[in-house]
Parts: sequence; structure tokens; C-alpha cells
Amino acid sequence: MSHTVAAPALPAARDPREERKVLAGTLVGTTIEWYDFFIFAQATGLVFAALFFAPMGESGAQIAAWVTLGISFLVRPLGAVIAGHMGDRFGRKLVLSLTLIGMGLATTLIGLLPTYAQIGVWAPILLVLLRLLQGFSAGGEWGGAALLAVEHAPRGRRGLFGSAPQIGVPLGMILATGVLFLVRSNMTEEQFLTWGWRIPFLLSVLLIVVGYLIRKAVEESPVFKEMQQLRAAESAPLGELFRGHTKEVLLAAVIFAANNGVGYLLIAWFSKYGGPRGLGMSSNEVLTASLVGGVGWFIFTLLGGWISDRIGRKLTFVLGYAFLIAWAFPLFQLLNTASLPLFALGLFVMTLGLGPSYGPQSAMYAEMFPARVRFSGVSIGYAIGTIIGGAFAPLIADLLVEHGWEYVAWYIVGISALSLTAVLLVPRGIQDRELHDEEVVATRSNPVAPSA
Repeated sequence: MSHTVAAPALPAARDPREERKVLAGTLVGTTIEWYDFFIFAQATGLVFAALFFAPMGESGAQIAAWVTLGISFLVRPLGAVIAGHMGDRFGRKLVLSLTLIGMGLATTLIGLLPTYAQIGVWAPILLVLLRLLQGFSAGGEWGGAALLAVEHAPRGRRGLFGSAPQIGVPLGMILATGVLFLVRSNMTEEQFLTWGWRIPFLLSVLLIVVGYLIRKAVEESPVFKEMQQLRAAESAPLGELFRGHTKEVLLAAVIFAANNGVGYLLIAWFSKYGGPRGLGMSSNEVLTASLVGGVGWFIFTLLGGWISDRIGRKLTFVLGYAFLIAWAFPLFQLLNTASLPLFALGLFVMTLGLGPSYGPQSAMYAEMFPARVRFSGVSIGYAIGTIIGGAFAPLIADLLVEHGWEYVAWYIVGISALSLTAVLLVPRGIQDRELHDEEVVATRSNPVAPSA
């Protein structure tokens, strides 16, 4: 005797309008969240040392500011754990909305903070607490955006679709740098230090409203919907992740380390290196060069996602990291001229390596984990990678450059070689693998199950 077990509904036919909404939602939301994150990074190199850590002296204050920038990365794994667990249980869309609000709230409050001169030691304490809230929110942001994009993608185009949240990062950098440039160009140094620096932080309120409304219109991931139909809830996806997929989490972390580390040099440290307290270029010149670098990062990240669908994600990553290794020393030859065109060219060419080692990341990570633990796996791997890579990269570079720029170049070579090695350890044959859980595939192929 047998009975029929209802199979999960097959995914709806492709809806180009829904695909466009998904891509817009992940792109715009990620751009806004990383604008918030990067505006802090750039302000760290420009104003936070003087405004929040002045009693520590010029050198000590800048080190403290870099530590404040990096400390937020330490709570990103916590944000990834909580957001990943919620995302695997309740869906990607809910988590994305919560992280967007958390990031925007922290950024806006930073723009309202009194300085050390006004409230003393409470100023840096509150700055650190709000930076930790930013880090917690960022820990849950990327995984949800990446999976919404990749799990909506038709097979054979996951790299391109997955590049949507990736290019939100350089776009966030471009937006943050552009706003800072406009504000800085239209006021004196004294006005900027007194109140002008707050404007980019306060603008976050408007951006968060726009991002929330766009993401609200996006449908939940079709893969997650099928998982809900198959079983009401997964008892402990986080526990299952570490029981069966620790290797994949560690590989994901190390793969991302170099891209994140070099990326944060581009976002925050090179501006200081070339600026008035470094090579002597003006603040507007180094901000202009950063904008050029951000444009290159955007172009080559999108290209990296697209080309990974054609030549393979592993090969795309390998080419990206190999280029970063090869370019580390020529980069400084251009930067050290202190010439705006050559400085900007050096950063732009560097993104030829950053883009291919970032664009395919969403798709590769999604294909490394089964659906039931995918949000947790990609989020935690990504968050740990930021600690290894970008958390203290500007601080490390600042300490190394005191002994010579060659040490920073070797740092770029070393961390890129580490990530390249991890890429080579990714199993073959995962590209374009089925993203649905094995149970879903089995039930689809055999919807009539025998009864005991």
C-alpha cells in the first residue's frame, strides 16, 4: 500500500521583472550599507584622530583611530552567526531589512556624536560602541544580499548575478568618497573639522529609507521557499554547519582575506599615505585618486563576475590574486611620485586584481554550501575573512611603512599568496552545481514515496 507525498512546488518560470528587482534590491541596499561602513573608514584617516583621540598625541591618536576602525570586524562573526541562523530559519529578506536599519542608525548617530573636547572620554567610548553596531550589522548584510542574487540567478549566470551585491561595495566607496570630496571642497579646513565631517554621516538617514523601500519590494529567495515547503523548520542549521562544513567555512575565510585586506588599503590607507601627512598631496588630490580607484574596482568586479561564468570561478580568482602579487611593487613606484595622474593610475591598475578576486565570490560561496546552512556558511566565512584581512590592514600598513614602503608591498604579496593557495584548494566541479538541498532534488525526481 502506498500514498502520494506532495512534492515541493517547482520554481516559477523566470520573471525578468522580478530578477531586475532582486538585482536592484541587492545592489542598492549593499551600496548604501557600505557607504555607511566606508564613510567611517575614510573619516578615520581624515578627522577622527584629532576629534576623538587628541590627548594621545598625533601618532597615538591615529593608531587609536585605526584600531577603532578595525575593532568592528571582531563582532562581524557574531553578526554573521545571528543573521545566518535567522536567515536560514526565517529567510534572507527579513535579515537584510534588519541589517540595513541597524547600519543606518549607527551611522546617523555617529554624525551626532559630541567630540572629546565636548564630553571627554565618553566621546571615543560612544564612537567605538556605534562602530561595533556597524560591524554587527555588516556581518549579516553581505550573506543575505549575495544569496538573494545568486539563488535567483539562472544557471550559467550566477557569477554575473552574484556580482550585483559585489559591485555595491565599490559603489559604496565611490559614493562615500564623492560626498566627502564635495563637502571638503566647499568649506575651509576649520569648518570641515568643526561640523562639515558630520554631513556624510547624517545623509545616511535618507539613503536608508530609499534602500529599505527597494528591498521591501523584493521577493524571498526561491530556494529558501522550497526549503520551507519541504520542512517547517531546520532544528539547528548552525550546529550542522560546524559539524559538517568547517573546512568550507575556513576556506571561504582565507579566500576573502587578501581581497578584503588590499581593499581596505584602497578604501582608507592609501589616502593617508599620499596625503598631507604622507607624501604631501592635498586631501582633494588623494580623494580624487580614491574615486578613480573605486571606479576601476566597480568595472573589474562586474567583469570578474561575468567572466567567471565563462572561464570558471577558480581561474578568475587565480588571475586576480596573481595580478595583485605581480603589481604590489610597481604600484608603489607610481604612488611614490606623489603625482595625481600616476597615483590614480596605480590604484586603478591595482583594481585589475581586486575585481576578479571579488566579483565571483557570491557565486563561488553559494556553490560551496548546501542550502540549509548556506546563509550561515557564507556569512561566517566572509566575516572571519574580514578579520584575517581588512580589520587591521590600515594599521598594519601604517606600522610597516615606518620601515619602508617595501614592507607594505611584501604584505600585499604575502596575504595575496595565502588567499591564492586557499582558492586552489576549493574542490573541482562545484561550479553551477544544484543549489537546492539534496532532499528537494530527490523528492522532485520521485514524488511518490512508498508507505511503510
